[in-house]
Amino acid sequence: MDTAVRSWLLAELGTTTDLTDLQARYTRLGTARPVALEVLRERLAALRAQPATVSVSGVVNVGTSENIKAYERQIAALENGDPPAPDDPDDGSTRSDSLGILRLVERPRR
Repeated sequence: MDTAVRSWLLAELGTTTDLTDLQARYTRLGTARPVALEVLRERLAALRAQPATVSVSGVVNVGTSENIKAYERQIAALENGDPPAPDDPDDGSTRSDSLGILRLVERPRR
């Protein structure tokens, strides 16, 4: 794991994430995106295993439902390839020497 991958993982997972754990996962999984997804899914599972709200009348009210939704959104974005990781395989769609086709269609007159 190089510094660009490490920086991307820390940006996605937070700076308090254990680097030795990330290195072990990266060695096992091969690229950064599966590492980030695995860590986020573990965190989401841990949140779901806890009560969603804890209330003490007149003292404190703690809810984790918004955190669960935030993890679900982050996981969905990573599964869709956003943001791109430094070690994502090149699918050829972003090459500068490729050609594209644009079809122009006349709009109907009003």
